[in-house]
Amino acid sequence: MRLSALVVARNEEARLPACLATLGFADEIVVVLDRSTDRSAEMAREAGAVLLEGEWALEGERRNAGIAACTGDWILEIDADERVPPELGAEIRRVAEASADAFHRVRIDNYVGERLILHGWGGSFGTTLKPILFRKGAKHWRAQRVHPGLDWTGSEGERITKHGIRHEVDRDISDMLRRLDRYSSAKAADMLEAGDIGTLGNNLRRFVSRTFKCLIGRKGYKEGGWGVLIALCAGLFPLLSHLKARLEPERHRP
Repeated sequence: MRLSALVVARNEEARLPACLATLGFADEIVVVLDRSTDRSAEMAREAGAVLLEGEWALEGERRNAGIAACTGDWILEIDADERVPPELGAEIRRVAEASADAFHRVRIDNYVGERLILHGWGGSFGTTLKPILFRKGAKHWRAQRVHPGLDWTGSEGERITKHGIRHEVDRDISDMLRRLDRYSSAKAADMLEAGDIGTLGNNLRRFVSRTFKCLIGRKGYKEGGWGVLIALCAGLFPLLSHLKARLEPERHRP
């Protein structure tokens, strides 16, 4: 069994080295850099990674390009703001070597700054499990800008939850709000391109249902004010996306 680690990034010189340093358990590291102008390429080469540089308008397209560049039987796809602890790396290899399935979800531990936030993630604003370990050929990203959909070939196997990936999702509250702004702008472009921006009434209902689900159903209340903040962002994501597409289409149309 040969394992590739895939990292897709753009201008991540501040975080990429720490990410790559945790991937020594893989047989190959592939780094995809999308329109990067900083020292990310130099850092990837120093880490011995296979480097693919280019320009992709859609997140799904650049991730598919990275998957195609991997030569492993199995691929672990992570982001520059994620770190794989040694215990998890060993567990990932163990699962891949024994698996008869096509893909596996891996536990994600989300940090805001140095604070681990366990509860409340969801609604396209965060997750505690991601299907990031998969056989070559099993995973295909759809052509979208943000949170692209996935098409799978094959069955899902056991979830890898004993150890988790450290995901440094946001530096602080301001960083979280900037992420919400970026995500909603990209989603507005996707909706305008598809010709379907939804309705204000439906997205108001989604704001309420997503906020409630993250705060209550996903137990965000256990995180106090942080859980309230995350639930609000999760609820606002589809509503802001709709409002940007509806009120400012000239700014967000592809």
